Parts: sequence; C-alpha cells; structure tokens
Amino acid sequence: MAVQSCIPVIPSADLQKSLRLWVDGLGFVAENEMHADDGRLVFCMLRKDGLRFMLNQRAGTPVKPEDYEGIRLYWAPADLHETRNRLIGLGYAVSDIGQRDYGQTEFFLTDDDGYSHCFGVPTGI
Repeated sequence: MAVQSCIPVIPSADLQKSLRLWVDGLGFVAENEMHADDGRLVFCMLRKDGLRFMLNQRAGTPVKPEDYEGIRLYWAPADLHETRNRLIGLGYAVSDIGQRDYGQTEFFLTDDDGYSHCFGVPTGI
C-alpha cells in the first residue's frame, strides 16, 4: 500500500481566530469552508503549495484542559527571520532564535489553541 498524502486535522476552539495565524502569518489559503447554522466557521481546508491541513471546530469544551498537549508542528521556512518578523508584526509572542545542539536554528510560538509551533532551519543557512 503506497500512501499518496496525509492531511493533518487541526482542532480549533475558534477557527476565525486560528485563521489569523494560518492565513496572515503562514500564508495559507482557506478553502471549502463550512459554517454552522449560526454562521460560525466550523471547518475549512488550508492550502499552500503542496501542503494541506484541515482546520475544524474542536469537539467538547472550547477551554483547553490543563493536561492537554495536542499536536506539535515543525515548520521549515525559506527565511527564518522574515517568518519570525511577520509573526511578531501580527502580535504573536515568539521565542528568541536559538541554535540547538542537534544542528537546527529555531524559534517557537504557542498559538491561540495552545499548539506548539517550531520554526527551524539547519544551522548555517
């Protein structure tokens, strides 16, 4: 069996709020939106080049449980500093850029749903 692709599903407490990071911060396009009867966005596909994600309304309570770890995403941007500056300009609290012992230069942010995003490139790029 050959796997053709994998599309991660990202649960969100507030999709409109989450789109600020995904669309404005990371440059994805939202497609195939679905809305609840009250007009609230509850699902969309996110696309950028060959990348795809599904963003959907998180089931259960919109408040993240204290012991919830969720998903972690590791991004490999073309320009680490440009990406960091764009996210800072959008008001996200990002870490300092640091060089790691394992050969990556990285920074981190935690999004509004509590998910950890690491942005890294091989040290020296």
